[in-house]
Amino acid sequence: MRRYVLRVLSLAAALGLWQTLTSLNVDLWLRFSQFPTVTDVARAFAARLSGPDYWTDLTDSLTRILTGFLLAAVLGVATGVLVARSRLAEDLLGPLLEVIRPIPAIALVPVAILLFPSNEQGIVFITCAAAFFPVLVSTRHAVRDLAPTWEEAVRTMGGGRWRILGSVVLPGALPGVFGGLSVGIGVSWICVISAEMISGQYGVGYRTWQDYTVVDYPGVFVGMVTIGVLGWVTSTAVELLGRRLTRWLPRTAYAPDARPPRPARSVRSVRSAKPAPAAPGAVPGGPASEEARDEHLV
Repeated sequence: MRRYVLRVLSLAAALGLWQTLTSLNVDLWLRFSQFPTVTDVARAFAARLSGPDYWTDLTDSLTRILTGFLLAAVLGVATGVLVARSRLAEDLLGPLLEVIRPIPAIALVPVAILLFPSNEQGIVFITCAAAFFPVLVSTRHAVRDLAPTWEEAVRTMGGGRWRILGSVVLPGALPGVFGGLSVGIGVSWICVISAEMISGQYGVGYRTWQDYTVVDYPGVFVGMVTIGVLGWVTSTAVELLGRRLTRWLPRTAYAPDARPPRPARSVRSVRSAKPAPAAPGAVPGGPASEEARDEHLV
């Protein structure tokens, strides 16, 4: 409860600072007099919620992001596993992927306009390209970092290639895969909003850019808040799904100041403790005495 209170207080403090700087028209190095106040944004947000255009833009952006992200997840995981497990695939696809990977997804907007017959398909393509490479790279590294003893154990018990893939490779790489998915969903939102601003007709990004062109700054901040909330909700959903599918992993609560408690031992128990009898023919302090002591402790 204390952590949740601190989070709410930090958000309230940020909003209070925003309201104070903009209402007082503070102009030092940053020009807060150009910004709308929190109350102006809240009134604009309430007006948008009562109209149909806001929900249409929200539905269009969510449809684009989910379609592109799901395609990127399937293609990224499949390609990452293939490149990590096959030398032939690595030699054929590796150079091409490494050349394309540094290109920003938003730079593919002209390619999408020329390649696809509609803007909708081009935006989905840009979203998919943005999330594809984080998923690919994380999956490839996760598969390569798997312990080879697991695969050898499945082969010893008569398992084939598909058995190894379903029992060792995919479950073992899940933590790394969901790490890439968490990064990919954030990058997808950045690129889909940018693509909507450039070539979209509807969507949160398109509406935000339109508000900027007509100098409706409260509307611009309504779009920014909407994008932030949508990005937080989708990334949280991916993280919760990852925890659900990897619940077999050991979990440790993060506590920077916590120390593991020491077992309490009374003076009587310490005095009554007797050393374990040495094994016949064992040298004191040697391996045999250590084994006997371990057996005694067990």
